[in-house]
Amino acid sequence: MEKLFTLIDQALQNDIIQMVILGVCMDTVFGLFRACRQRKLNSCFGIDGAVRKISMLASICFLVILDAISNVNLIGFLPEEIRGYLGSRIGIAEFFGIIYIGFEAVSILKNMALCGLPVKRIWFKVREFLGKYTDELPDND
Repeated sequence: MEKLFTLIDQALQNDIIQMVILGVCMDTVFGLFRACRQRKLNSCFGIDGAVRKISMLASICFLVILDAISNVNLIGFLPEEIRGYLGSRIGIAEFFGIIYIGFEAVSILKNMALCGLPVKRIWFKVREFLGKYTDELPDND
């Protein structure tokens, strides 16, 4: 059991995992503001949002344990420019953490725009970019 607590402590010191946790918290806060403004639950603050956020955090926890068991290095899947910031090794939890950070950043930006903050121009550019290169768009609010 002591080994598990040491593993959790090490994971919580990881910058990528800290950014995932911060992103989930920020998205929840802006989703709450948006829900208050619109007077209804939304994809960030409600059952769907809670399930998505808990699933992200639970998967990071399980992937940290998997990393401790398997010792997999996925740095080769990232572009060269990003590798310079991350070092020479990332595990499965960090790899998925980077994906989760991107997902949460898009959701935060969408919520900020729908809360009335002055980021609509940025949000429209991001939405246009995502529409051009992927079918994975946030819900159409």
